[in-house]
Amino acid sequence: MHIVIMGCGRVGATLAQNLEERGHSVAVIDRDATAFRRLGSRFGGRRVTGLGFDRDTLNEAGLQDAGAFAAVSSGDNSNIIAARVAREVFGVENVTARIYDSRRAEVYERLGIPTVATVRWTADQMLRRLLPAGAEPLWRDPSGGVQLSEVHVTAAWLGHTVSAFQERTGVRVAFLTRMGEAILPTARTVLQEGDLVHVMMYSDRVAEVEAACLLGPEEPR
Repeated sequence: MHIVIMGCGRVGATLAQNLEERGHSVAVIDRDATAFRRLGSRFGGRRVTGLGFDRDTLNEAGLQDAGAFAAVSSGDNSNIIAARVAREVFGVENVTARIYDSRRAEVYERLGIPTVATVRWTADQMLRRLLPAGAEPLWRDPSGGVQLSEVHVTAAWLGHTVSAFQERTGVRVAFLTRMGEAILPTARTVLQEGDLVHVMMYSDRVAEVEAACLLGPEEPR
């Protein structure tokens, strides 16, 4: 797939290199030509100097043939404008924008533009490590009704199946992280020590789910 990235900072350069390593064709746009140094000499994709929301620049980057577009410059306004041009003018369906202002990010999510709110993401990551018993969301759907969360599971759950855990807590286990590797569990998968449990649940049931995770399978509801 051809992918266009606007912004060649640390995030954009790393993203471009990772995508190229996975066999995708990549074009990177930045208004500062010196920023392309971050890509390194081994990068074989296009380097396009210009504004990421300018049609001529986007055409030069091959956006008309792209399957995805990522706006990861340092400016919220530029990222959103570029994302909207990619979606509405070029018809690219898979578009995402990096946003520093989390309040704006929520608005754009509701408008159908997937966003990564940098400050919110970092804060959530820190919260999950400072407060391991919590269920800070990794992702929310645009309506805010459903979320993906990493939940803390008490030792009482070890040796019990994913099926039993789901029935007791009322969540859907999306995946487990075990020994640093993500796995998709079956109903018979047994929870082991060190597992990180990632679940889908209704956002208005967070407190109830957390309580069920901490009580364990033998406690009454």
